[in-house]
Amino acid sequence: MADMTKIEYITAEADDPGAEERFYQALGLGDLVRVRASDAPTAGFRGFTLSLVVPQPAVADGIIEAAVEAGGTLMKSASKSLWGYGGAVSSPDGMIVTVASAGKKNTGDPEHRIENIVLQLGVADVGESKRFYAERGLKVAKSFGRRYVEFGTGPITLTLLKRAALAKTVDASPDGSGSPRIVIGGDAGSFTDPDGFEWEAAQEAAS
Repeated sequence: MADMTKIEYITAEADDPGAEERFYQALGLGDLVRVRASDAPTAGFRGFTLSLVVPQPAVADGIIEAAVEAGGTLMKSASKSLWGYGGAVSSPDGMIVTVASAGKKNTGDPEHRIENIVLQLGVADVGESKRFYAERGLKVAKSFGRRYVEFGTGPITLTLLKRAALAKTVDASPDGSGSPRIVIGGDAGSFTDPDGFEWEAAQEAAS
């Protein structure tokens, strides 16, 4: 049986790499998010979010506070909802990061711990993108019609949903243009998906 196709890291592109690096260091993401300089034009919603899943609300609050102190901008204050507790921040260069806990109550010590990292892509056609990625070896873990797809790509999980639906989760307008300023590094090869998200083979990114 073939090994699972993995996302090893993502590379954020930014006008000011130093400021962007400080933001991701504050989140505690280590080598899972890399940064490099870029002046590619971009405007509005970039069509994706990075979601950090944590064990309890106090951890979400701590991570969001650290992100803002490191130069991030609060987009959505942390609060309770039907699905749990969470909020959203944007990096100095504009990447949206959500921090969420399925639990609504704190239990025990609020250790700064990330349980899962999810790269959520907002796409024009979930079914078409699902087929595109399945043909490149990504294994579907969950699928809800043409609304939501999740692939088993640890250490960073990949999900697909409609662009407008994803923007709504962070109270953002779905409008945007130009580069998403993100490159996905893994073992699926080098290609660009139907919505313009660029992938690179992980071994090619060691510069």
